[in-house]
Amino acid sequence: MPSQVNITPNGRMSLPADLRKRMGLADGGTVFVEETDEGIILRTAAQAVARSQALAKRFAEGASDLSVDAFLARRPTESGE
Repeated sequence: MPSQVNITPNGRMSLPADLRKRMGLADGGTVFVEETDEGIILRTAAQAVARSQALAKRFAEGASDLSVDAFLARRPTESGE
């Protein structure tokens, strides 16, 4: 359900208490702001991490070893060093 939130002249806004509680922000916290063609998206830190992990997983599909050690071992060959 959409909520109206007012923004002060200095850019501050307050999220409704029930929304903060549902999102785990009742005691404050960090949100990440993303501008899209559709508008502005706010994500909690946990949501932003989960989204980043999902994006990384898409690019890692089919890779056999994604460890740092494996990356460093492949680096000279892939870079032509």
